[in-house]
Amino acid sequence: MFSNQGARKSVDSLSPTLSPGHRGDFPFHGIAPYGQQRPNPRRGSTASSIHSIGGSLDTAGSWANTLLPLTNVPHIEASEFTPYLTQVGALYDQLRRIQADEEEGTGASRRTSRPDEYPEALDEGYLRPNKRPGLSSRRASTASLASLSSIETTTPTTRRSSSRTRRIQAQGPPPLSTIPAVYFDEDFRLENPRTFDVVSERSEVVRPAPGSDEKGLSNGQAGAPRKALATNAILQEKLSWYMDTVEMHLIQSISSASTSFFTALGSLRELHAEAADSVERIKTLRKELEALDEEIAAGGLNLVNQRRKRENVKQLHDAVMQLREIVDGVAVCESLVDAGEVNEALDNIDTIEKLMAGEGSDANQLDIQLRDLRGATALQSLSSDLDTLRFRIGRSYEAKFLNTLLTDLRGHVERVSSQEVLMRWNSASARVRGTHSREPSAFPTYMTGTDAIRAELLSSLTGLQRAKYLTAAATTYREAAIREIRTLIRQPLPSSNDDDNESLMSTSTRTGGGRQRTQQDRSITLARNLRALDPKDAEELLVKMYIGVAEALRRLSTQVKVLLDVASSIGEPSLPSGIRSPPLKSPPFSPTARQSDAALEAQEEIHRAVDIANLLGQAVDVAHEKIVKILRVRSEQSKRLELVWFLRYFTLNLHFANECEAISGRSGTTLKTVVNGHIKDFIQNHGDAENQKLAQGMESDQWNAADFGDKDTELLNRILEGSTRDAAAWTQGTQVWIPYPDMETSTSDEADPLSAQTNGTTTSKAKTRSAAVDSETFLLPNSAIFCMHGISHFLHLMAAIPSMTAEISASLIAYLQLFNSRCTQLILGAGATRSAGLRNINTKHLALASQSLAFIAAIIPHVREFVRRHCAAGPGASAVMGEFDKVRRALQEHQNNIYDKLVDIMSLRALAGSKKLRATDWDQPEKPGSTTTNEYVETLVKETGMLYRNLTKHLPEGTVRMIMVPVFRNYKETLGEAYQEVEVRTAGGRERMLRDVSFFQSRLGKIDGFDDAGEHLVKIITAKQITAIATASSSSSPASSSPGPGEAEGRKKSAEGRAEVLTSPELRAQAAGGRNGSLAGQVQPGF
Repeated sequence: MFSNQGARKSVDSLSPTLSPGHRGDFPFHGIAPYGQQRPNPRRGSTASSIHSIGGSLDTAGSWANTLLPLTNVPHIEASEFTPYLTQVGALYDQLRRIQADEEEGTGASRRTSRPDEYPEALDEGYLRPNKRPGLSSRRASTASLASLSSIETTTPTTRRSSSRTRRIQAQGPPPLSTIPAVYFDEDFRLENPRTFDVVSERSEVVRPAPGSDEKGLSNGQAGAPRKALATNAILQEKLSWYMDTVEMHLIQSISSASTSFFTALGSLRELHAEAADSVERIKTLRKELEALDEEIAAGGLNLVNQRRKRENVKQLHDAVMQLREIVDGVAVCESLVDAGEVNEALDNIDTIEKLMAGEGSDANQLDIQLRDLRGATALQSLSSDLDTLRFRIGRSYEAKFLNTLLTDLRGHVERVSSQEVLMRWNSASARVRGTHSREPSAFPTYMTGTDAIRAELLSSLTGLQRAKYLTAAATTYREAAIREIRTLIRQPLPSSNDDDNESLMSTSTRTGGGRQRTQQDRSITLARNLRALDPKDAEELLVKMYIGVAEALRRLSTQVKVLLDVASSIGEPSLPSGIRSPPLKSPPFSPTARQSDAALEAQEEIHRAVDIANLLGQAVDVAHEKIVKILRVRSEQSKRLELVWFLRYFTLNLHFANECEAISGRSGTTLKTVVNGHIKDFIQNHGDAENQKLAQGMESDQWNAADFGDKDTELLNRILEGSTRDAAAWTQGTQVWIPYPDMETSTSDEADPLSAQTNGTTTSKAKTRSAAVDSETFLLPNSAIFCMHGISHFLHLMAAIPSMTAEISASLIAYLQLFNSRCTQLILGAGATRSAGLRNINTKHLALASQSLAFIAAIIPHVREFVRRHCAAGPGASAVMGEFDKVRRALQEHQNNIYDKLVDIMSLRALAGSKKLRATDWDQPEKPGSTTTNEYVETLVKETGMLYRNLTKHLPEGTVRMIMVPVFRNYKETLGEAYQEVEVRTAGGRERMLRDVSFFQSRLGKIDGFDDAGEHLVKIITAKQITAIATASSSSSPASSSPGPGEAEGRKKSAEGRAEVLTSPELRAQAAGGRNGSLAGQVQPGF
């Protein structure tokens, strides 16, 4: 019944001398008689307490953490209650006697009915409203409280109110649900501010300062007043009510269980009596056995001792013979190891060890009984000798093991095809980007050719396992693999000696008489030789290193898998010669897998010693460390590579980094950081180089219409198609497995735009072809074509390195802005007259510049869509798109400025003509039948005709009309105003005016945009009034105003020459002053 002796002792030591007066010695609350209790009011207050608890859960934590510090209540061990439980045990005995007296008076009916009186009291969770685990552990102490109930029920007060007590007992104690659930929480800690706040019903522990309530009210958080904890009598009554309710339930439970407890106690006493009887019988039996031992066993003991001595001598003889066999076997093993017969030596060592352990198979031949001699003193040094022999044998097998694996590793690196590996890397990278096309993949080379080494590895692993040297051999293999990776990187490097600059004699002289070259000297020489490599040699060096390292790592992983596979065959019987591979097995971790213990142990040792994941990671780190040093040495050369060479360099490093990450799982941060730095520097250098090329090309351009050839058209189509897809030609440059052609062939096409012109004339007299963008044609100079080639280079770079689209876009935008600014300086600023040797800037140059700007503005939307496809989504992408829109608007504004410039120039010519018109003497007599016109109108007609011919040749019709309409409108205003201001005194003068206007209308009337300019001038002239002619004025000599034939012819030739030139020296001087602010105001009359 009792789980330990201590419990039984405490029950046996129950003392009936403890009086009810001892009740006050224990820390329990007093229990008032049932008649004095007020259950209904307490239940009402309990309900209100529950309501207050629920309402204060959300607000208690807001101030408890700040006002009340968290203090820990010390945890009381259960052993400290032992004295108390010992004293309470005496009360159990007293309770038993009292109940026995009552049972004698009430009869047996009380005992039969009492277990059923409160059936729910036996429920384990009666005291647990929420059935929480852990409260059942307190049931052991409830019996002690039952005595308290019986003691206090016998007091006079209880007897006086017996009728009322029986009435309350019939009703039963208040249910536990009236007690708030917080008291039953497993994590109930009164020092927790939230728990304390709930238990104390948010009572004030310390009265707040007088001003604290006003501050709370000012913050808008006024609440109900809080009671002081020390004076809260209602709270104290509630706590007493909760404790009384729990105590009543405990007393009820103890009373229900007391009958079965004392029944079991009686049974225990009966068991004690039976045990005492059994002890007496055992003592009697022992006395009888001692008598039999003295009579019978003493005689046979002597015989047994004699037989034992004989057996001991026989065992000593056998042990000596066994020891001799062991010593002789060790000598044989040493001779076999010296002779190199390691297999036979291992067999003998295994036999010796079995013989030492008493498990030898030669026991029948020796006719001795073997025993375990491993603990014998004579064999202590022999164990170290066997370990030495195993070490020598293990070293022999290790050399064979390493030779097999390293030979296979080097052979694979030498045999592998670089083109095959690079194509496999490219396919893997395409799969990552999601652009891989489904193609039949070949079995990787690094996973083939393992059958040749399996047989050798099986014998080596078996020997290493038997020699107990497998872990050391695997560790050595791991170190050798790391050294092999270093060797693969070091082998392709150029020589660290200046062999080309030194003769054999000078080298031998320096070696014999001078000091040796230091490591620093060799490092400096190696760095110089690395920097001296051309792009092709540098690429071959990286390809050889990268493929060697990656394929070595791949082969290492394959070798480790083969090792584990071969190790699973250790300990199995040899296969017949016709079978080349072991039979199929179950998976290693399946219940049906059957592998020998030696195989499992070998696999575990290999896996633990090699640790392939860590080995590959360490090898990758070593390789990256060496390669990063090489890349940093060539940083300057890598940054200044040609575009295609750099893209191949980037692609090669990208594929290698991805392959290393796929093999080892490590990202290779150091290598990527170095390459990313090279990329950023290259983008900067590439942008600067392209800007320099563009500036030089535009400065040397003669600004003549250039032929837009087939290659230019193909390049333009790539740019236009870039809005939806990348051109295939831009991805071909990253195919590193295809050797790149000679630079002369690849760069010859890029020199075409400027090589096609020689001193302003094209090399071919064929028809000049124009570029077409969205059904709009453009007749372009070489500068625009050169700019288009530069844009294609930027797009090519973006397509190859999409992750750097934002940086490349910024460089491209600066490139377009440079084109716009240089075009302004060279044409509107007349800078081409100094840089390209042009005599002047005419309408053809302005028209071609306008076409160039329109062409670049037309392809910018396609470039913008290309950038948007490659640029990552986010605020940065929107900013880049906005920059392209700004550049396009700047180009269009520049184009409009050129148009305004043309209009302003013709306005100046009209103004110059109007001045001559006002200075003409219209009333001067002329020869009869003369039809000549004045110089001003002839000059204006010739210049306007020349302008129209140049515009129609280089600009579309809509643009020509847009320019000519304001030109003729200005003619109407300027000439009309001049005709109105001039006074005509004779009909001949008005006839001469009408003849000039008729000439003006007949020559320019067919031009689109002329409209009613001639009719407007005719109306002004016909409306003029003819004034009277004074006599004095008629006598004036007409010769002073009428030019002679020679002078008229000179003015005609001068006008023809000036028709070609529409800019003045002041205009050409604008190149030094920057871009034009007000184009119309900066142009002066004259040429």
